[in-house]
Amino acid sequence: MNNIQWVKNKLAAMVQSVILVVALALLLGLVGRLLGGNQLAVMMIAGVVILYFISPKMSPSLFLKFNSGRRLLPEKAPQLYGILEHLARKAELTRLPVLYYMPTDTMLAFTVGPRDNAVIAVSEGLIRGLSRQELAAVLAHEVSHIRHNDIRIMTFAGMAGQLTHMLSIFGQFILIISLPLILTGQVFISWTAIFLLIFSPTLSSLIQLALSRTREYNADMSAAELMGNPEPLASALAKIERAAQSAYRRMFWPMVPRLPQVTLLRTHPPTKERIRRLLDLRDNKRGVLHDFSSAIGNLNQRSCAPGVGRCVLNVA
Repeated sequence: MNNIQWVKNKLAAMVQSVILVVALALLLGLVGRLLGGNQLAVMMIAGVVILYFISPKMSPSLFLKFNSGRRLLPEKAPQLYGILEHLARKAELTRLPVLYYMPTDTMLAFTVGPRDNAVIAVSEGLIRGLSRQELAAVLAHEVSHIRHNDIRIMTFAGMAGQLTHMLSIFGQFILIISLPLILTGQVFISWTAIFLLIFSPTLSSLIQLALSRTREYNADMSAAELMGNPEPLASALAKIERAAQSAYRRMFWPMVPRLPQVTLLRTHPPTKERIRRLLDLRDNKRGVLHDFSSAIGNLNQRSCAPGVGRCVLNVA
């Protein structure tokens, strides 16, 4: 994929995100207008925007401690931090994210916190189950979320969605109380307003899910760019999906067959589609990773070291 196509992909993802955020804000404004007129609508939207910029945020490290996460110091995992430093430099981050270790066999990685105070968590299962290049690709995906400020955008969407939910519940309560007046014709309310009050929480949830999927696709493309090759991330996604399916079968099968998940209700895009999009980039990007291998280091060698858990990185 040439530079023009990369720019087009990034621009398309940005436009999609802007459209979805605006749609969510407009939905909030419409519900507010139904309940309190234009003044409440403006107040609700302005309130969310103000919170987006000035609200104090929960410490990412505190959140991870609640989930049994432990900070990985650079001396405990020098190779992993070497990869992260290389990726952060390529992504032009002003501050290196902090790594946390999750002592679980589930293969997972996620990012919390704002761009200037971000934390990336990786699990025991992820470190054990992926090769060094696949692990680097997963880190590149998380760095891409930080690079594009996705956490802040999703926080804004979450606040707008929560306000929409609260206003909808309040509106439905008023609607029920006013039902006798509506039935006797003393108060008139349009069916459009009634449907909007009832279904606005569902609409806001669908918008948030669509926004999340858009940001995931964008992070995949950005990770492939940072790595210089889309194949490691595609391979990592396939392994993570197989591990998730295997865990499900161990827990429930054959008692409960696995039901297909409705696409609209997924917070992440379907893995097959993510892999397909990544592999579409493969032909024009093959072989670019070779200068990145030295920065990755050999993460396949592991030895025991205190304070990291059953799976520990080679600290030599």
